[in-house]
Amino acid sequence: MTSKTVVHVLRHGEVHNPDRVLYGRLPGFRLSELGGQMAKAAAQALADRDISYVVASPLERAQETAEPIAAQFKLPVATDERLIESANWFEGKRVGPGDGSFRDPRNWWVLRDPVTPSWGEPYKQIAERMFAALHAARVAAEGREAVCVSHQLPVWILRRYVERKRLWHDPRRRQCSLASLTSFHFEDAKIVGVGYSEPAAHLVAMSPGARTAKGA
Repeated sequence: MTSKTVVHVLRHGEVHNPDRVLYGRLPGFRLSELGGQMAKAAAQALADRDISYVVASPLERAQETAEPIAAQFKLPVATDERLIESANWFEGKRVGPGDGSFRDPRNWWVLRDPVTPSWGEPYKQIAERMFAALHAARVAAEGREAVCVSHQLPVWILRRYVERKRLWHDPRRRQCSLASLTSFHFEDAKIVGVGYSEPAAHLVAMSPGARTAKGA
């Protein structure tokens, strides 16, 4: 008999980041008040699902996003290092349109290769660790549903990897909003479908900087 399992990969909510740095893997970056509301909205969206396993990246913002879901289903929050944010050379720096980072000659060597990419963890490495974490969650929730809380780039790279698309891409075209759910549907160990939803879209609309949140 075929076992049907769903693994929802959830991006964390908005982070308190008044200095607007690329926070990456830096410790101490927690959800903002609005981000906490986003986490609760994601939990509400999953209320009628058969969630049996909740796991998150070790970073504070991911753990905090997982908490309302775990509490709702009376489950612990497991931690999987493979769900962590990608490493990035610009971590701790202000990077974005208008700040001059990409025009500064001191950064050109770091930016030389957008395909690997040269400024951070290789896309292939991100894809492989996220794919392994996805399957670990599937096994843990066999026949039911799981939630994995991660970060924008790892979630988007996982989706492109599963859909057999090239991993390098235009960051502006990522479909992975704050507190969004990318859901992978399995029949036994085979992925048979990928879904996407934005349960916190109404809250994201209230956050002027949400679409360009750094370190996501």
